[in-house]
Parts: sequence; C-alpha cells; structure tokens
Amino acid sequence: MQPDDWRESDLFRLLVLGVRDYGIFMLDPGGHVVSWNAGAERIKGYTAEDIIGRHFSTFYPPEDVRSGKPEWELRVARAEGALEDEGWRVRKDGTRFWANVIITALYDDTGELRGFGKVTRDMTERRRAEQQLTDRRRLLAHLVEAQERERQRIAWDVHDDTIQAMVAVDMRLQLLARRLPDEHRETIEQLDGAVRSAISRLRNLVFRVRPPGIERRGLRDSLATYLADTAMVGEIRNELERDPGDDAAITIFRICQEALTNVRKHARASSVAITLSTVDRGFLVRVVDDGVGLPDLDPDAGHFGLIEMRERAEASGGWCTVTAQEGGGTVVEFWLPDVRP
Repeated sequence: MQPDDWRESDLFRLLVLGVRDYGIFMLDPGGHVVSWNAGAERIKGYTAEDIIGRHFSTFYPPEDVRSGKPEWELRVARAEGALEDEGWRVRKDGTRFWANVIITALYDDTGELRGFGKVTRDMTERRRAEQQLTDRRRLLAHLVEAQERERQRIAWDVHDDTIQAMVAVDMRLQLLARRLPDEHRETIEQLDGAVRSAISRLRNLVFRVRPPGIERRGLRDSLATYLADTAMVGEIRNELERDPGDDAAITIFRICQEALTNVRKHARASSVAITLSTVDRGFLVRVVDDGVGLPDLDPDAGHFGLIEMRERAEASGGWCTVTAQEGGGTVVEFWLPDVRP
C-alpha cells in the first residue's frame, strides 16, 4: 500500500470512529463485535472495552433472541449482500430504543466472508413523532365523526319532534282562526304567521346540520350543491393537487358552510368565491365575498360563528383568519394540514 493510501485509510478510520450520530461497527463471521465507534457507544451505552468480543445479539430484546432474529439477519445479509431492519434494541442500562439497522456482508478479493459491517441509527424520536401524528390523526377522525353524529341526531330530533309539534300547532291555529269572530281572527293569523316562520327557520337549521354526504359527492360538488340550495351566487375554484381525506374534507365543508352562513346573514353580498388550493403540505381555503363586511371581525368578541370556524381549524392542527377586504367585502382564509401518509 502506497503512503497516500495509508493516509486515506487512516483518515477514513478516524472518520468512522468519530461519527456520533450513527453506530458503526464490525462483526466477525460469527456475529461477534470486532470494532466500535463513538456513535455506537453513545447510542448503545457500551464502551469498546465492554463490548468487543461479545455477540451482537446482546443488543436485541430477549424475545428476539429467543426467536433467533439475530442469526436470521446474518443469514439474510450473507445471502442477499445486505439487510435493513427497524425494531427495538436494548442499551447497556436495559432501556429500549427504536433502531434502524443496516447489516452488510463483507467479502475479500477471493470471495471469502470476512465479517459484517453494521450501521445503527437511533430512530426513537422519529418513531415517537410518527406515533403522535398517528394518534392525532385518530383523535381528529373520532372528533369529526362524533361531531357529525351529533349533528345528525340534532337534525333528526328537530325534524321528527319539534317541527312536527309546531306543524300541529299551525294546523290548530288555522282551524281556530276559522271559528273565531273577525275581531280576533287577525291576531290568530299573526300568531300563525310567527309559527310558520319558526318552522321555516327550523327546517333551514335541519338543512345546515345534516351530514353533507361528501364521501358520495366529493368536496367541490358538496360545496356547489350547498351554494345552489341556499340560492347564493358564487363560484368554486378547485386548485387542489389531490383531494383531502374524508375528515379534512368534512372540516373544510363545515368551515365554508359557517362562512357562507355569515355572508348570507350579514354581508349583503351579491357574490362569493371559494378557492381550494394545496399549500405547505396542506389545504388552503379562501372564501371571499363582495358585501359590506361582517359587523364584528374579531373572533374573540363573542361572534359564535367566527369562534367555531377558528376552533375547527385549530382542532385539526391548522389556523383560520377573518379580515376585511380592501374595497369592501370579507375574506375568510384557513389552512388545514394534510395528515395522511
């Protein structure tokens, strides 16, 4: 070996020994540790004096040792050249960590197996973050499902109980109006008109709280149907790179529904535009009207609809803002993360 080769070899050896983010060490053909770097010591807790000469099954949980997993990994690496695995490993103090492991079979120029190179990375924090994301996704799904189930129950109760009772009152008032003298009939007719108005408002409430059926029609078509059913003039611009999952789609629909309700009740707008787009690994939605603006744009000032929009977005890990548009009108803008893998 030439002097330059010696220097390169020595530098490479120093590099491997000094790496601290990865455990890099060698095994002999039987699986015993023959070298050890600083990263391996940091991750596993063993010094070189502690571990060199011991079998690498020392790092595996008892259940994996009993099942023969360490020997199986060496067989696979020998047969296929390398093996990559993720699973629990054990530190010197007995604690477990989640490891990504690559085992590479090493052969000399004659084709004889000289041992194995093993690279270990501690992935515990990444796995914990992934688990938290999975838990959040599961919690959000349960939350959306519970909200929609409660909305459906309220809609059924109002329709089957309250509205039917008020329809019966309406019929009795009409019958009573025909039997009373003329001087009392006008009062009864005014009362009957108030009952009919209340029935109409309750039916509109049922329409608002019933499940949107997004899984059948899709988000864009559901929003278009809602616009048409409420007789609002508007357009929907769909710039999404991919459709949101069911939970995100329902949340987007509900926030848009509340925004459109506010437009209809307060803005006196002639048109509204909804833009759906993909931004920063999530879904950005803008609802813009050309009306006079909301009477109070501060969600903390007690406007229930604005508070509900913000809480829905934040419960999904996103945000929601409501601002006045220059030249008139209101902009509702919100973003939800795409939590799917």
